[in-house]
Amino acid sequence: MQPALSLYARVVTLISGRWTESAALLLARIALAGIFWRSGRTKVTEGSWLEISDITYVLFDSEYAGVPLPPEIAAPMATYAEHLFPILLVVGLATRFSALSLLLMTLVIQIFVYPEAWWSVHIVWAALAGLLIVRGGGLFSLDALMGRKVQG
Repeated sequence: MQPALSLYARVVTLISGRWTESAALLLARIALAGIFWRSGRTKVTEGSWLEISDITYVLFDSEYAGVPLPPEIAAPMATYAEHLFPILLVVGLATRFSALSLLLMTLVIQIFVYPEAWWSVHIVWAALAGLLIVRGGGLFSLDALMGRKVQG
């Protein structure tokens, strides 16, 4: 039993460093960003960068009608947020703020649009966002680079 515990302790020590944590945080940033980026791309006219499609306004007027904002405000807010915050997450700039913003979007979606999707989908989004809010972007982020510049 002692050799197994010793091996376990060595493995835990090996994978508990700042580099491995930062790699995991990078993966979490990319995963959360990918979810919202793909959603944001469905809201724009094909072939355009940020031209909001007519169908997006229709969806916010019908399927997403529970959102407590008018569709002409909610559609652009969601579309721009689903483009801006994923970019910031991938590069690791304003990581905690971006993750918090996407967590708030997740909660709005959960409460007003798809309340049945908590255990199937939204809990994963919330967990990724929560991890990034608590731990930040890690070593492989512009946040860390800027922090080193300010300190150094």
